Amino acid sequence: MRKGVLYLAAGVAVISPALLVAQPARYLDPRDVAQAQQEHAAFIQDLGGAETGPRALYVESVGRRIGAQAGIVNAGQALHYTTLNSPVENAFSVPGGYVYITRQLMTLMDDEAQLAFALGHETAHIAANHAHIREQYAERGGIFGVFGQIFGSIFGGTPLGTYIAQQSALRTLSFSRDQEYQADTLGLQYLIRAGYDPEGGPGILAALSRNSALQARVLGRTNRQTPEWASTHPLSENRMQRALQEARASGRLGTGIRNRDTFLSELDGIYVDDDPAQGVIDGPVFTHPDLRIQFQVPPGYLISNGTRAVTISGSAGKAQFSGGRFNGTLENHIFQVIQSLTGGQVPMSTEPIQRTTINGMASAFTTVHADTGSGVVDVSVVSYQWDPQTVYYFVTLTAGGSRLGPFISLVNSLRKISPAEAATIRPRVIDVVTVGPSDTVQSLASRMAYRDFKLDRFLSLNGLTASSRLAPGQKVKLVVYGSRRS
Repeated sequence: MRKGVLYLAAGVAVISPALLVAQPARYLDPRDVAQAQQEHAAFIQDLGGAETGPRALYVESVGRRIGAQAGIVNAGQALHYTTLNSPVENAFSVPGGYVYITRQLMTLMDDEAQLAFALGHETAHIAANHAHIREQYAERGGIFGVFGQIFGSIFGGTPLGTYIAQQSALRTLSFSRDQEYQADTLGLQYLIRAGYDPEGGPGILAALSRNSALQARVLGRTNRQTPEWASTHPLSENRMQRALQEARASGRLGTGIRNRDTFLSELDGIYVDDDPAQGVIDGPVFTHPDLRIQFQVPPGYLISNGTRAVTISGSAGKAQFSGGRFNGTLENHIFQVIQSLTGGQVPMSTEPIQRTTINGMASAFTTVHADTGSGVVDVSVVSYQWDPQTVYYFVTLTAGGSRLGPFISLVNSLRKISPAEAATIRPRVIDVVTVGPSDTVQSLASRMAYRDFKLDRFLSLNGLTASSRLAPGQKVKLVVYGSRRS
């Protein structure tokens, strides 16, 4: 929440000479280009904002080098590469020529060849025109679970509904298995023709596999949920093995550009996990140091942080937290929220608005019993008078008759933190260090800026094992606490 995938798929066919065959030239559909241009700014805003500066220019330059191999006419003007300030590992593309990669995904990489493959994979989806099957998938409605469908219908046509709709639309970036394999193969093709070591393909896929296994182990302790837009493709170990086979069959494995030192230099200092300017998830607690907001989710619930709202999900319902400037009474605010959520299109009955005080703040709440066509659900709104001109609020979605039930502890936990508490929130950043004579895997892992799984995180981040021997002069990545951006 802001102030104001490369889940890159099992045939086992191995292609060798074909990796070097040029694709037929292809023009992008002008309608796709126009739509991509129109939606670009919204994507950036809703998915964390765009990275700027030398690192973003570096990513763009690697993308253009790869994109030039994709057979797209006027690729230098038609293709665009953007680095997103997002704490989830993902990359995606839209058919109009825009490729997006998150800074969090970059932290898993070890060299420029891996970055080039990630960008090449997404460029391949554009070059191979994979969007049509994706659109057919979206038309079949295979996007949301039942709670997501209800949220989408209730919140449609509102600022919050727009946010959810955009998240939902991005879920359609999921491609078929065959398309994923084809994008992997084409990505390797671009990699080789651009002069890179094809190890970049299996290298980043292996890093994603390691990270997926690590996250499965720590998930229960982090309470962090992958946002809808990032859950595009399940990562398959077969894909890494297939990419490795293709790289070997090319006869180029182990040769070509890696640019590891250059890549690590660009990566040094990049944010890992949350950007404090958007809020920080620490176990069940969400804290926004700039807005001085903090709340705690119930046991068993997961948090997903977006630029406009924070989503809380669990077995008994969903909730979202948002807010901002508002002049008027809390009753008026709740009434406007309800009106914007339903648009008068959902049959409903609304309970009387009640006043209360929560952690020193004047608050008000009510519940709407809505018939969504999938059954009756309870949509509750709890508004807080943060200051004379600011109102924050939770919207919760529960089974009919539950009202706020499973979220009572959540709505009662919202509080203002002190300036001193806010000052303690610092970002995690990548620190590229040179191994010294006395350094070991264990000693370096102890410096990781986490409370738990320090060794596991260090090993996964660097592709090492507990028995790996480090050589003096070798460069490795650590995650340490850094300074806030000015």
